[in-house]
Amino acid sequence: MDAQAWLAERIPPVNAALERWLPGEDAPPARLHAAMRHLVFPGGKRLRPALALAAAEAVGGPSAAALPMAVAVELIHIYSLIHDDLPCMDDDVERRGRPTVHVAFDEATAVLAGDALQSLAFQVLLSEAEPVAGALAARELAAAVGAAGLVGGQADDLAPDPGAAGVEHVLSIHARKTAALMRAAVVGGARLAGAQDERLALLADVGEKVGVAFQIADDCLDAEDEDGCSLVALEGVEPARARAEALLDDVLAGLEGAGESAEPLRALARFAVRREV
Repeated sequence: MDAQAWLAERIPPVNAALERWLPGEDAPPARLHAAMRHLVFPGGKRLRPALALAAAEAVGGPSAAALPMAVAVELIHIYSLIHDDLPCMDDDVERRGRPTVHVAFDEATAVLAGDALQSLAFQVLLSEAEPVAGALAARELAAAVGAAGLVGGQADDLAPDPGAAGVEHVLSIHARKTAALMRAAVVGGARLAGAQDERLALLADVGEKVGVAFQIADDCLDAEDEDGCSLVALEGVEPARARAEALLDDVLAGLEGAGESAEPLRALARFAVRREV
């Protein structure tokens, strides 16, 4: 299955929903709203929302059932990018071929834009999803974002020498900073499509392994710049790639009995690990 062709078909409704929920650039306070939109459009790969949609299909539901989760995880992802780029964090000046939010606007506006996007993510999920499933998905998303997940992973990544503790520590950072949100996307997308707990446990494992493998693959693509929290810095490119491939093998083995409906999720897993850009 061609993952990019599937993405081209499934992502436009996500973009339309993002456009519907995000305030217009001219709506007051206009500077804040423009900053919130700055990295959302035209956007990146939309891999996290795609995982939510594919998980819904994998459990026999329509991808549209997972749309609230897809929008929510993308808003959280953009919030995390804005804050990661801040001078007090990674101090990046370019993102997706354009100035980062704190450069295009200012640091205070970037902080507020990230805060607003995080809040909006939960508003979307709790407004558009079925109440019980939406509340459970929101609880899982909150855990993935907080001190035990994305934020905690970023805290450890900001340590003076995050790779000094070795491979297991780096993998722990990847599991929290990157994989926690992908796990939440997969579990939440399946939950909104009506999946039961036994399926969710399998999909949680799939989401986490895809997330860690994705981050390792990302580090391999940026091998020349990796000198911090990266398996490339500790082990080299080829051993790191082998770890990512082993995780992908585990994911595909876990989905082996899931049938044809899980093929988009399998294809996205392959794309996440084997992409070239």
